[in-house]
Amino acid sequence: MTVRSLIRSLTFVAGCALAPLGLAAQAGAASAIPLDSAVRVGVLPNGLTYYIRKNSRPRERAEFRLVVNAGSIVEDEDQRGLAHFVEHMLFNGTARYKKNDIIKYLESIGVRFGADLNAQTGFDETIYILPVPTDKPELITGALDILKDWSDAALFDSVEVVAERGVVMEEWRGGLGAGSRIRDQQFPVIFKGSRYAERLPIGLPAILESANPAPLKRFYRDWYRPNLMAVVAVGDFDPATIERMIRDRFSQLSNPPNARPRVAYPVPGNSAPLVTIATDDEEQVSTVGVLYKHAPRRQTTVADYRNAVIGELYSFMFNQRLGELARRAETPFSVASTGYGSFVRGTDAYQVVAVAKEGETVRTLEYVLFEAQRIRQHGFLSSELERAKTSILRAYESAYSERDQSESSGFAGEYIDHFLTGAPSPGIAWEYQQIQTLVPQLTLGDVNALGTAWLTPGNRVITLSAPAPTAAAATPTAEQLLAGVSRAEAATVAAWTEETIDGPLVAQAPAPGRIVSERTIADIGVTEWTLSNGIRFFLKPTDFKADEVMIRGWSPGGTSLLSDADLPSAALATAAVDRSGAGAFDAVALGKRLQGKQVSAGPFIDDLEEGISAGGTPQNMELLFELIHLKLTSPRRDSAAFAAFRAQVRPFFANRDKDPQQAFADTILLTMGGNHPRVQPVNLAFLDRVSYDRAMEISAERFADFSDYTFVMVGSMDPTAVRPFVEQWIASLPTTRAKEQWRDVGPKAPTGPIEKFVRRGVEPKAETLIIMHGPAEYTPAERYAMRSLGEYLEMRLLDNLREVLGGTYSVSAGGQLERIPTPRYSFRVSFGSAPERADQLWDAVRAVIDSVKSGPITDEEIGRLREQQLRQLEVSLRENSYWMSNLSARLESGEDLGGLLTYAERIRALTPATIRAAAEKYLAGNNIARFVLLPER
Repeated sequence: MTVRSLIRSLTFVAGCALAPLGLAAQAGAASAIPLDSAVRVGVLPNGLTYYIRKNSRPRERAEFRLVVNAGSIVEDEDQRGLAHFVEHMLFNGTARYKKNDIIKYLESIGVRFGADLNAQTGFDETIYILPVPTDKPELITGALDILKDWSDAALFDSVEVVAERGVVMEEWRGGLGAGSRIRDQQFPVIFKGSRYAERLPIGLPAILESANPAPLKRFYRDWYRPNLMAVVAVGDFDPATIERMIRDRFSQLSNPPNARPRVAYPVPGNSAPLVTIATDDEEQVSTVGVLYKHAPRRQTTVADYRNAVIGELYSFMFNQRLGELARRAETPFSVASTGYGSFVRGTDAYQVVAVAKEGETVRTLEYVLFEAQRIRQHGFLSSELERAKTSILRAYESAYSERDQSESSGFAGEYIDHFLTGAPSPGIAWEYQQIQTLVPQLTLGDVNALGTAWLTPGNRVITLSAPAPTAAAATPTAEQLLAGVSRAEAATVAAWTEETIDGPLVAQAPAPGRIVSERTIADIGVTEWTLSNGIRFFLKPTDFKADEVMIRGWSPGGTSLLSDADLPSAALATAAVDRSGAGAFDAVALGKRLQGKQVSAGPFIDDLEEGISAGGTPQNMELLFELIHLKLTSPRRDSAAFAAFRAQVRPFFANRDKDPQQAFADTILLTMGGNHPRVQPVNLAFLDRVSYDRAMEISAERFADFSDYTFVMVGSMDPTAVRPFVEQWIASLPTTRAKEQWRDVGPKAPTGPIEKFVRRGVEPKAETLIIMHGPAEYTPAERYAMRSLGEYLEMRLLDNLREVLGGTYSVSAGGQLERIPTPRYSFRVSFGSAPERADQLWDAVRAVIDSVKSGPITDEEIGRLREQQLRQLEVSLRENSYWMSNLSARLESGEDLGGLLTYAERIRALTPATIRAAAEKYLAGNNIARFVLLPER
């Protein structure tokens, strides 16, 4: 794990004032932050930078990136949106690959378009993402050839440019909605006087709809040049070979004569506060906050790094307080957070933001700033600082222990930031040593000083986004918001107080049980223990991650054993328990008791089963098992805490129906559920039917007897060391040896064809969902056939609806088989489009389906699909989550666990006939439902 993925904000908080250092420490503080010696960095004579690192997770894989230090911010007036359009065109033809051949080639070696192969355009940069296998030398050669083509050999064929207009427009269309309309109101204020206010990467529709090769080529010629580029290569390869290959290819590039300067565009400061109030008919909640703009400070020295750590501690403790306040009924906000980070290139920002309860917008703004004043006047408590220190130390210990299991993609992201912004990349070994030295020395005074350094009187923007005003609920004015800020900043507040509980989680440990039998499934490395209380416990030790353990336990039953009237209370039963705490600890006290321990456990109640999901680290193994036992056996009643929770979530339900997507989802849910009482939208009416007392009763009932439980444990562990914890905390769970079974209580999907149109929203966009369903046979072979059919059909639909017709940005296709309550299948196809093209694309979907059922399916297509599946399986087999989900699923269905080892054989046996047979079975019949979301006008 890299530090930037571990605590990303650490590298952005250099804007705080440097706390005084003793003379003896000043020399060390002035030392430069080194670059990790494990990475090779070079600059070619033409200015291109490269980063190369050997890393073997995933095995036989490499992550390549082409980074261009130019995005939408440098577009000319006639190019607005074309930086992003150029990104699209690099997948549509280069000197080496015509049209979409680059995608087909990569798919043939196991790289999935979208899921693996991708790109992104921002204000200031464009990044091309290319992960490839490395077990064959020609695959690495091919990858670097593609990067080289992207850098200087794009074609911009006029036919392809015209064809791509529709795809880019559909990507623009997909981003429309309340969020984009709020953004368009706020950005001119937030970025007042800055080019960032008018250079959104998605661009202007008028320019996108008429895009032609000339301005695209001009952007490419001006900005895709070696002195603005970096090649990043991280993976399981020989670095010297990669370096030679990069030098051979990219040294050929040259910079254009009289190259345009890469200008940095600032965000101007403001002495008086700026205020932006944005409302929208479809906005669901009121979000208010203050943004404090700061000049960025590069992290170059140990002193800068020390400041970053101080900033992380400050934000951590402030967020802990805000989280605790959100759990109180009298608090006017539902959620709130704070943090310092990179805003845009050249500007940092500290922000405090909160979602207000209904009618509490101004008081929410006052409240969060009031808490900032509390910190400014009184600082944090020593107990808060110690917990924060413990958390950050433990996080770095975990990262250091997993340094050999860090993902290549994480390193690639770190080097991209180093190239673009100069963000440090010293490596986890250096950072771990610094953290071990710095953190124990930091004082409350160091942290408390940020209350003044970050919350400055100048360069402030007060932001409010809210539902459209009504006669009953007016939107606050700018004057009211500013008055709230003034009241908060003038207030004198009392110091923060807290209570903590020490001691064990479980006051009195139960009498342990024992393991009465043991069975080993050697082929898959699994051990099964039968416990004295009848529970089955399966273990699979792995070496994939040094600091990860996953546990899941379940039994049949769930809400199927409850009445229809109990469903709302059952849906929030585990939330009620979570908010109430456990044992002697209320929820807040329990959180403080576990801070820095990296353990979690959460009970669940689903339709047909109940259980618990938990996770932690080997260092906290006993605590993890103790927490599982506590959560399952010792729920605590706290009706006031649940009442506060109900008030906290209420704003998210109050205006839920305003969202067109929610209306669309509700229509699908109610239609496919036949308006069954067990299939209802989770809305305000649903929330109001929840009874806290009944929720706690349901939880007690579902977790009273663990007779028919099965547990699976996967991760870094020694079964011998785990044994006493299982006997103490799992074998001691109460059982009666009773066997419980779920009930089939419906609902049944409707039969026959269905077509429903939902008219909501104002944007010119449509969304289509097609559902095909019916009875099925639940077997491993059928599950694989269904998966392969979905992947193949999606590949065909993308080629037809996106590349040929230019009618959508993306298409999703896939199905699933259900075993219980009755074996059934459901297959879905979804896509977005212009409203006027929804019917045309549905006709195209049906045509593709018909061709899959009766037309040619080529060996080349199936070969691409097989290779992608095999490559994905190679990676999945080294992931704990894969083994947890697949072991659990096979145990639940009573299938042979050894079948997991035959999956690669099943993939290799895939043929066109397999796809055609699945299509005839799952894409035929009359049970077809089509749902279309259209604008109101």
